[in-house]
Amino acid sequence: QVQVEESGGGLVQAGGSLRLSCRTSGGTSSSYFMAWFRQAPGKEREFVAYRDWSMGRTYYTDSVKGRFTISGDRARNTIFLQMNNLELEDTAVYYCAARMNRLVVSAIRGPENWNYWGQGTQVTVSS
Repeated sequence: QVQVEESGGGLVQAGGSLRLSCRTSGGTSSSYFMAWFRQAPGKEREFVAYRDWSMGRTYYTDSVKGRFTISGDRARNTIFLQMNNLELEDTAVYYCAARMNRLVVSAIRGPENWNYWGQGTQVTVSS
């Protein structure tokens, strides 16, 4: 059984920083592709960031470029999301998503294309 677990959320003032962590374990695969999504109240779940282990490239939604950085350790099935200069609009539940097989780039932003999800961690940015 695959388990995805996030940690690191919390309350921070605008302009502050937080670092999220996610680890995937279990299942039949020794390696998982992983990404970050978020969902604000009343909104749909949206893609935030993805690191393509195979190509060594990272992808971000436009609103976080230059502020968020995704990194990770493929051997440990672990990814991180360093969030700097946080804005009120970043308030959301942040989810880690995982799957065994690599997605084409055009598909990474669709939540329906990810197989395993964590419970989410709340990030609240205050003024």
